Amino acid sequence: MNQKKYMTLGIVGFFILIAIIMFSNATFLTIDSGERGVLFRTFGDGLDKENIYQPGFHVVAPWNTMYVYEVREQQLEEEMEVLSSNGLNIKVDVTARIRPNYDQIGNIHETFGREYMDRLVRPEVRSAVRQVIGKFTPEELYSTKRDEVQTLITDELTKVLATNFIDLRAILIRDIELPEKVRTAIEEKLEAEQGSLKYEYILTREKQEAERRLIEAQAKADANRILSASLSDKILQDKGIEATLELAKSPNSKVIVVGGSENGGLPLILGGGN
Repeated sequence: MNQKKYMTLGIVGFFILIAIIMFSNATFLTIDSGERGVLFRTFGDGLDKENIYQPGFHVVAPWNTMYVYEVREQQLEEEMEVLSSNGLNIKVDVTARIRPNYDQIGNIHETFGREYMDRLVRPEVRSAVRQVIGKFTPEELYSTKRDEVQTLITDELTKVLATNFIDLRAILIRDIELPEKVRTAIEEKLEAEQGSLKYEYILTREKQEAERRLIEAQAKADANRILSASLSDKILQDKGIEATLELAKSPNSKVIVVGGSENGGLPLILGGGN
């Protein structure tokens, strides 16, 4: 009886030991905020792409593997040399801000793995930058087309990355560096164009001022001509008499009428005292 009892206890103890070993080897992990997990079931259907594990505490059987992905926005900085439309080497410094789609971590893991930044994002960024900048001349890149280049790269990358479960947040061109001789030539050309525009502005302003003065002088001449045409000798004589009469009202003045011209001279007032 005792032997049989010991055998039973031994068997139970063995299974308990197996259970302890299994659970001691189990993976206890916590998925942090800004992370998601995807589980690979060794004795099941393999990668479980349908169930995405949310932040929190999880227990994983020792024969399964949990792959944890950061789903926060990430930044890729890339410095590269590309060719312009006329074959000159252009150094470009580009930043891509991306974020993996939360609910597509399983597909990202199956297609690219954790190295999706190097396997997918970086090559696509380099390809889009080369393709877009190759359409422009160095002068356009240096002066007027930088915003357009950035928009075209963004549009191109957005479509490609979206089909691979990546959300492109922004493309930023931090710097475009041209060869020194090319940059100097462009700056000199732009400076000459600015000088020409300034000279044209000065000429236009002087021309407008001359036209203004001519119009002002013409207006004065027209006014004088009209005034002269309206003044007759009779009107002038009447105006003189009116002015003399006003002066005669002064108590300190004496009125002396002096004639002599053919039509009669105007009265003269000789100032007198009290």
